[in-house]
Amino acid sequence: MLRHVMHALERRLHARDLALRAVHPFEWGLDHLGLPDDAHHPRAALDRFNAEAIAASDRFFTPPPASRSDFEFDGHNLQFPSGVATPYPENNVARARYFPAGDQTHAVIISPHWNADENSYIALARGLNRFGISALRLSLPYHDGRRPAGLTRAEYMVSANIGRTLQAVRQAVQDIRRAADWLAARGIKRIGVMGTSIGSCVSWLAFAHDRRLQAGAFNMVSSYFGDVVWRGLTTSHIRAGLETELTAEETRRAWLAISPSVYTPRLSGDPRPALMISARYDLTFLPDLSRLLFDDCARHGVGVQKAFLPCGHYTIGRTPFKYIDGWRLINFFRRTWAERTKEVEQLHTSRAD
Repeated sequence: MLRHVMHALERRLHARDLALRAVHPFEWGLDHLGLPDDAHHPRAALDRFNAEAIAASDRFFTPPPASRSDFEFDGHNLQFPSGVATPYPENNVARARYFPAGDQTHAVIISPHWNADENSYIALARGLNRFGISALRLSLPYHDGRRPAGLTRAEYMVSANIGRTLQAVRQAVQDIRRAADWLAARGIKRIGVMGTSIGSCVSWLAFAHDRRLQAGAFNMVSSYFGDVVWRGLTTSHIRAGLETELTAEETRRAWLAISPSVYTPRLSGDPRPALMISARYDLTFLPDLSRLLFDDCARHGVGVQKAFLPCGHYTIGRTPFKYIDGWRLINFFRRTWAERTKEVEQLHTSRAD
């Protein structure tokens, strides 16, 4: 009964902005990847690109070195050049809002969901502040002030343009890591990451490639990027463009290098605390796709805490679920940092003795 009610509500919430979800034609987008326009063998070129990116993922997801002068901070707003250069000047400047708290020794980088507005996650940042945890709310590529003129939605972040989507997700990961550079330079001793939906995806990719990120909370998780786009309710208009050229399996392969499941072996035996949250009635990040990631983590010995909420992708932003979800996220970091602080104090005490 509850499943039927939640699914009906999810579809109704999705339909509110259906008119804005235009179906765009399929594009290989090899130019966004620095590849020649191989009109005869684009699939093969894309397969090679993904294989090489996965094999050299440290290089793929690591931004070029930045200097202190690259970061502009006015006491609240931060901006810096993105590590990935795109054809859109607005998108090449990463933007964030900083919410300091306490002695500023702990901070969490927040990556919002797709098409989140610029005021989203502010309440979460302030909730972290109440427990002495600073927060850096980072704008995703093509969102907020990074959106190119003429766009009303962040369509370039995820679309039927394969190469541009790969580039945008890579860019988001590099932006997180460059934001961590800034926090570390300010003397932040413990840095965590938190993301929702696609923000969860890019946060997981950053977490897997950057040991400075000492804790991660991944809100609404999934396994393969292409599977989500192909099967999810929110991206059904993108599938309409993809399926003119690709199958479901080809879509998975096309976006393999930005799929969380690919990188679970990197975290085998990793002691860093991680929380994954999934929604039981999600029609966008379908539960069976979330279970694939959970199974991958179990198979590779990746210790993660798991939580399941009785809602969906849209309803998680509604009362009472948004409060339950927010508290789980905040409490995870509160307890994690408290435990780490206690461990350090005990270590210092034992050395003194």
